[in-house]
Amino acid sequence: MAARKSTKSDEPFIESPPALTPEEWENRLIALSYDAVEKRILNGTATAAEYVHFLRAGSIRQREEMEKLQKENALLKAKTEAIESERDKAEAYKEVIAALSSYRSESIDDYPDNPYIY
Repeated sequence: MAARKSTKSDEPFIESPPALTPEEWENRLIALSYDAVEKRILNGTATAAEYVHFLRAGSIRQREEMEKLQKENALLKAKTEAIESERDKAEAYKEVIAALSSYRSESIDDYPDNPYIY
């Protein structure tokens, strides 16, 4: 790809291929926004809101909140996996019981009065 000059600065503008998914498109816009804000911070023309955003993003509280969210997500995934595992075990038990019941040589109906036959 050929680089072309941007109209606002002397830095080259590299055109990237079009986004194939909404996530790619959103990530590209986020990256461009961060680049623009970085330039404004370096030039001294950034707004107070832009400074506050990055101050908050870099705070210890924000990092702790992100870490808490990550741990909560991991816990939810573990709970989901445990539930799915239990479901799989229940299905396996049903299959084992069905297989074992097919090995019986006598029918339960043959001994209706015997309390030891389930």
